[in-house]
Amino acid sequence: MKLIKDMEFGGERPLYCEKDLRLEGVVIHAGESALKETANIEAVGCRFEGKYVLWCCDGSVVKNCELTPGARASMWYSKDMVVEDTLVDAPKAFREMDGVTLRRLRFTDALETLWSCRNVVVEDVEAVHGDYIFMHCNGVRVERFKLQGNYSFQWAKNIEIRDSELDTKDAFWETENVTVYDSRISGEYLGWHSRNLRLVRCHIAGTQPLCYASGLVLEDCTFEPDADLAFEYSDVQATIKGNITSIKNPRSGHIRVGSVGEIILDKNIKEPGNCIIDYDL
Repeated sequence: MKLIKDMEFGGERPLYCEKDLRLEGVVIHAGESALKETANIEAVGCRFEGKYVLWCCDGSVVKNCELTPGARASMWYSKDMVVEDTLVDAPKAFREMDGVTLRRLRFTDALETLWSCRNVVVEDVEAVHGDYIFMHCNGVRVERFKLQGNYSFQWAKNIEIRDSELDTKDAFWETENVTVYDSRISGEYLGWHSRNLRLVRCHIAGTQPLCYASGLVLEDCTFEPDADLAFEYSDVQATIKGNITSIKNPRSGHIRVGSVGEIILDKNIKEPGNCIIDYDL
């Protein structure tokens, strides 16, 4: 493997089509596509300032690096990438990728990040300003993830999330086969139009959660007082610990709950309109 150490590059495509390359302490200044069409790349302790850093790269490891605000839209169209202990201070990273592992990353601007990626592992990652993160992803495993950003995981499929804190309005819209364990989810309009969304020992905050859902399952979940008007037009099987402020027009299923402030069943309920609501005394 060729070693490039403590050097600086800039402009367009300075390391285009390189293979079997290790970068140590390298700075990539403003420019475009520094490592495009590459393979078997290692970058350790590097700083990336230009955009489109690693596009179309098969097999890469990035450790202890920094992507500055100018390094927007980095890491696209690549396979089998591992990124660890890295600061990502630029939006729109990681798109159209297959095989992505992210460990101990901090995103300070995660806008429109991780779109249309497959086979993704995320561990001990923090992301802020993460609007539309994980859109159209398929096959994602997440552990200990802290997110601040709205519209997350829209149109995503086959997702597993554990031990995470998600502050995110309109999360999990139009998702399919998503399971969330032991996490806190705060945000309005959670899980609308989802299919096979399963929440296990989760704490839920925000108005009108879990409406228009099919195959919805909740196991031993709890609700904040502001999580009102839940389950409208949903097919739901749920066990809820403690109180929920209000339940409105669930379409079908069975809800067991400690207590309910208000159950709203009005003329607008949709067929079959036979959801059973009872109390776990």
